[in-house]
Amino acid sequence: MAHRIGRKAHVMKTLGILIMVLLWTPASLQAEDLGNLSANPYDADSIANPFGKGSAFAPNGVNNSFSPYGSPFSNQSATNPFATEAPRLYDQQGNYRGKLSANPFEPDSASNQFGRYGSPFSQESLSNPYGAGSPYRQDSPKNPYGKGWRIEGRQ
Repeated sequence: MAHRIGRKAHVMKTLGILIMVLLWTPASLQAEDLGNLSANPYDADSIANPFGKGSAFAPNGVNNSFSPYGSPFSNQSATNPFATEAPRLYDQQGNYRGKLSANPFEPDSASNQFGRYGSPFSQESLSNPYGAGSPYRQDSPKNPYGKGWRIEGRQ
């Protein structure tokens, strides 16, 4: 009987530690929802909607020049051409699609014309009108009626 109690206590202790680890996630690893990279001006989550996530007054918006994600001086900004921690893009299936960055030298930047996510010849690039950047694709950010890609920033 004592063996069963000891084993049960061990399982409960292990479970408690696992729950604590799952609940305690450092802020640097948590992603912040910044909206969707989308041409749809009617979607509240689209950065093309000036009254939704695309507002110039959104506290953490990429269109707000005073927010960490829209400031031309922040290392996390989509508009800073020297930023290395720019917001990340994910399609609706959760696949990584590069960084929303003005940095033309960042390998994963959507502005790098020679990179995987910025080249007009890459199927995964927004710049390819026959690939991911096609306005006729349902999941494309350039489709004015679509959902676009999720933008995530690091807190």
